[in-house]
Amino acid sequence: MGSNEARAAVEAVWRSESARIVGAIARYTGDFTLAEDLAQEALAEALVSWSVSGIPAEPVGWLLTAGRRRAIDTFRKRATGDTKYALLARDLSEEEPGVDALFNPDSIDDDVLALMFISCHPVLSKEARIALTLRVVGGLGTEEIAKAFLVPVPTIQARITRAKKTLAAAHIPFAVPEADEIPERLGSVLQVVYLIFTEGSFATSGDLWMRMELASEARRLARVLVRLAPGPEVFGLLALMELTAARFPARLNAAGQPVLLEDQDRRRWDQSAIRRGRAALSTAVAAGRGLGAYGLQASIAECHALAPTAGETDWQRIVILYEALGRLTPSPFIELNRAVAVAMASGPAAGLELVDALTTRGEMNGSRLLPTVRGELLSRLGRFGAAKAAFAEALDLCSNTAERMALERKMADLARKQQRA
Repeated sequence: MGSNEARAAVEAVWRSESARIVGAIARYTGDFTLAEDLAQEALAEALVSWSVSGIPAEPVGWLLTAGRRRAIDTFRKRATGDTKYALLARDLSEEEPGVDALFNPDSIDDDVLALMFISCHPVLSKEARIALTLRVVGGLGTEEIAKAFLVPVPTIQARITRAKKTLAAAHIPFAVPEADEIPERLGSVLQVVYLIFTEGSFATSGDLWMRMELASEARRLARVLVRLAPGPEVFGLLALMELTAARFPARLNAAGQPVLLEDQDRRRWDQSAIRRGRAALSTAVAAGRGLGAYGLQASIAECHALAPTAGETDWQRIVILYEALGRLTPSPFIELNRAVAVAMASGPAAGLELVDALTTRGEMNGSRLLPTVRGELLSRLGRFGAAKAAFAEALDLCSNTAERMALERKMADLARKQQRA
């Protein structure tokens, strides 16, 4: 077998099984940081061995065996200067039960859940949590993560290294949190998964309007969470992702240009994703605890999914849902979305009044979203000159190529309308 085939095989196994491999080794060693290093060393060993000997019949077992062997070697080397490692070296031996015990089916779910909690630990920065989660839970390589977020590979490597050092310095144990800690810690995990999905759905920079691989990875992580830690907000997040992703097939035209919601061909929406999203939302509602932030956003997405056309959307209900969301998690971005819904329900003048209030408060200075919405509402009111100025402001603040092109087209359309007026 050639090195390219071996690399492809290693990458495929790592992508699908990284969380279970790192989790099993972390349970074995009691040290997450060391476990991730050992897993990476096992991968490097596999690249060499598999290119010579071929892919083993049980590739995951092969990697676990390699990781366990390297763990024992590491503890033996460190035993001379550290009592803790001396005890580990004594307790861990080649004669102990092997891979079958290491990859215990009864422990796999807890291993993966513990890995998600530690990768998303609040002691880490938001950027570090995202990078570490994609690396050890999602199985993405540093180059893939760097490409997805349009940052240099050394930056991602530095984030992961700092994250592991921070976890080690804080002595964070590799374990599922105690029952009373789970709700607070779960919020951090959900936030990371949501941020990954959001960046995939609405790329903040670069040439692409969407980054499908990130959005798909976030949905996969949410499905893992639903199985491991079922709860209303977890189901709410999955519902939000499914209902939002259902619109992906219609968000780009044949030329790869963005298509706004009201202009989309709804026949192209993914009905299977809509059904999955509605089922997850029903499960969240059935819990009887009231919907959280993700569930409320999923309810808004459901309103869009059920409407045959933009004009037939239940905009009044969406306004009410945004009001509830704003009370639960106050944010100028939520207020901006509510202003759009108000404009659709009660006319552009009513929406513009809310947008102008946001502009006056200055809470969204530096965001291209506010002038983009303001430009759209001004255009609908026939104030073409002011609309063009708003779109020009948004263009100056926008770093996504596809979105910039969409704004430029709007400005060109306004210029033509001005000439006809």
